[in-house]
Amino acid sequence: MFRHALCATLTWCGIAAVSASAHAESRLALVIGQSAYRTVTALPNPANDAKAMSQLLGDAGFEVTAASDLSQKDMTDKVGEFAAKIAAKGPDTVALVFYAGHGLQIDGENYLVPVDVDPKREADIPFQAVRLNDIVNTLNSVPSKMRILLLDACRNNPFPAINQTAGRGFALVDAKTGAPGTFLSYSTSPGAEAEDGNGADSPYTTALLAVAKQPGLQIEDAFKRVRVSVNKATEGRQTPWESSSLVEDFAFVPGPAGANASLPKTPVAKRSVEEWRRSLQGKPIEVANEMIVGDGTVEAYEAFVALYTQPPFGPQARLWLDRQRRMLAWNDAVVLNTVAAYRAFLVQYPDSDLTATARKLIERLRYRPSPLPVVAAAGAPNAAGPSGAAPQGGPAASSQPITTALGPTCPCTTPTLPIKKVDAPPTRKLREPDPPRRTSSRPPRILSGDDDVVVVRRRPPPDYYEPGPPVGIGIGIGIGGYGRGIERGGPVPGRRGNY
Repeated sequence: MFRHALCATLTWCGIAAVSASAHAESRLALVIGQSAYRTVTALPNPANDAKAMSQLLGDAGFEVTAASDLSQKDMTDKVGEFAAKIAAKGPDTVALVFYAGHGLQIDGENYLVPVDVDPKREADIPFQAVRLNDIVNTLNSVPSKMRILLLDACRNNPFPAINQTAGRGFALVDAKTGAPGTFLSYSTSPGAEAEDGNGADSPYTTALLAVAKQPGLQIEDAFKRVRVSVNKATEGRQTPWESSSLVEDFAFVPGPAGANASLPKTPVAKRSVEEWRRSLQGKPIEVANEMIVGDGTVEAYEAFVALYTQPPFGPQARLWLDRQRRMLAWNDAVVLNTVAAYRAFLVQYPDSDLTATARKLIERLRYRPSPLPVVAAAGAPNAAGPSGAAPQGGPAASSQPITTALGPTCPCTTPTLPIKKVDAPPTRKLREPDPPRRTSSRPPRILSGDDDVVVVRRRPPPDYYEPGPPVGIGIGIGIGGYGRGIERGGPVPGRRGNY
């Protein structure tokens, strides 16, 4: 009996050690529930959702910061404080943000809605709400192991002043284009609205609470089950969506398999439409629908709608596929942010909920300074890809040359040829001439005495010659061929001099 008790104790100690090793990483969570909106009808479930998620994450080893009914300032402060905690814990930290409440998109940007928001027009939302990209950028600004964002948002737009022109739901966000190690989940697919539910929690949170408690279940597999569960609970009206750039495994509740959580992930090859058609062929429609919902790729839905048309699954899958393609095309247009991109979107989708936004952005771009176009070099790949195909979900490539914007310029500016640097020969330093000597302008001073004479150098007068008869004998003093002749008896004729 003692031996059996000892073996049982050692077994439980081994399981606990495996679980503890999985918890060696730091786990931090920020949980926000927005129910008590001040200017629109309150939401009953977000407060319950936040409370239940706080309990789940606390049991899973997270240090939870819970907050509810936050204003814009409170929400930004909480996110900043949460980032500071991540930085203090160090780079081996799993950071998780759960948000339940209203969310919407304006001009292709996603916003989480504080309880004090009171917009009169679309332009008020960026000043009164909190941009999702700002939260993501704040989390990316500090080193961490991974970042998980779970957004139980996108209920119906409750603001009458903007619900006729703003796009429905959230815009698509591709986590693969940002920093690796990010997992983003929406409670419904991009461009769609989520339901608050009739129970104590929303359909999304209800499914997440049940699935996340399973020990050792990896996060990608967990959210496949969440998609299927929510789709069934709402009879196909709501299907969650996620985007991931995780490079390591993660499970909410570690189990024996959680000991390998630090191993790098193995990429899963995406199946083609033809491969999906072969997999779905001959299966009951309910089973086939569950398979494509769990996969969540465009290829799976394309194969399904080609094989099954019976309601309700056939029309629901067609609606999901059309909406997903539209949101992919809208994402391409927003990323390019050019008049041509928005016009191409309008040609493809002239009567969607994003038509008014696309036209508004076209009008706004009319006032942007014109960039200086630079024609791409011959043979260089264009923006549509090396094959000339359009970006995913975007318009077809144009035959016109692709131009690159170098920045604003005035119309009078013309491109100039590049200046080639040439090595100049060494230059000799010229020596400046000495300044001319200054001479005194005062007349020469003659000292007293017969033989004491002061001679001053100055410009010689013009020469002249005056012949005359020789008179006596004189002594002449000359300086430089010129001079003043002095003789005891008078001038000496026939000599050069100055008289």
